[in-house]
Amino acid sequence: MRKARRDQIKELLSRAAALEGYSFDTSQSIQRNADVGPQRASASLREVYEDFISENGPRWTTQMENRAKAFLAVMLEFFDPQRAFAEITCEDAADLKKVVMALPVNRNIKPETKGLPLLEAVQVANIKKISLETFNNHMAMFDRLGDWAKRHGRAPENVFDGMKIKKAKGAKTDRKPYSYSQTARLYKELTQNPTGLVKKEDQKWGALLGLFTGARLNEIAQLQPGDIGQEDGIWFVHISDEGDDKKKLKAEASRRKVPVHSELIKLGFLDFVKSQSGKPRLFMSFSHNPKDGYGRNLGRWFRDTLLPGLNMKGEGLVFHSLRHTMVERLAKADVPEPLYQDIVGHERQGVTQKYYNKGGHTLAQKKEAIECFAIEDAI
Repeated sequence: MRKARRDQIKELLSRAAALEGYSFDTSQSIQRNADVGPQRASASLREVYEDFISENGPRWTTQMENRAKAFLAVMLEFFDPQRAFAEITCEDAADLKKVVMALPVNRNIKPETKGLPLLEAVQVANIKKISLETFNNHMAMFDRLGDWAKRHGRAPENVFDGMKIKKAKGAKTDRKPYSYSQTARLYKELTQNPTGLVKKEDQKWGALLGLFTGARLNEIAQLQPGDIGQEDGIWFVHISDEGDDKKKLKAEASRRKVPVHSELIKLGFLDFVKSQSGKPRLFMSFSHNPKDGYGRNLGRWFRDTLLPGLNMKGEGLVFHSLRHTMVERLAKADVPEPLYQDIVGHERQGVTQKYYNKGGHTLAQKKEAIECFAIEDAI
């Protein structure tokens, strides 16, 4: 009430300063109000959520879409879905953050929390809470929604920006990069096949692409021959969701061109691409799965055949570890973080990278950077 009274007084003083005199004729006031026209009501949280999913869902994998809906369901339950999205404040976002930090693992499955409202479920004692990674995945999706709402005029600012929690130095990760000796063993098996673990050309080139690009499993498995191109003398892999309605991207930042490493060219990758010309996909032996896209066959062979056969199947080592390896090697080679984020398709962080460097880096810059990746330690 005090705020309303304050704003009323401000408006009266403003009007008084703008008028030389006062008229009891109401026609002027009515005309002024008519000129303003109808005001658009602020979009509700529910409307923003539905528009966001409707726009991004078709480009995501089914798994990614389900994860996004599950994360955002927490926000919808915490806030009134009919609340104007623009009215959610930084303080509200901080309150939601505290609740997410206290979320029980498998809340909708565990007998202790199944069926309980959100605020009751987080109060249940002696139950395991979600991991830091899962918490950050929630916050990253909130941030993505907030950023989308800001860019589409649904909110004046993204109140969910910068709410992730950094992992403590030395903290254990679910996935870890391969060591130099391990990448050397992988490279030898994939290129020379001394133990006969590689049965198909698709397996060889799919895994080598993972090693020398840092691309995600499904990004590689769904490639088409036409996705390999050349620009200004630089060969590249175009990662996109174009050309096949089953192709999906994890996020908009995943859409990119990754230079073909000189080692792949030396090994004959371009000859393999040429041999697949005219086929609907680059790797025809990788069948589509509704949950995992085209990546299931390659992922299972890598996990269940290649790694055990090399005595390398251990905690934290999977196909995705190739991606961690690329990031680690480029970082150690002093490649700037925004540049290797462009190469692997990470969403760039910070105002400068998100809003002022939207176009990303040039293909030549990325080519120079990716050539810093080496199988063996140069030291």
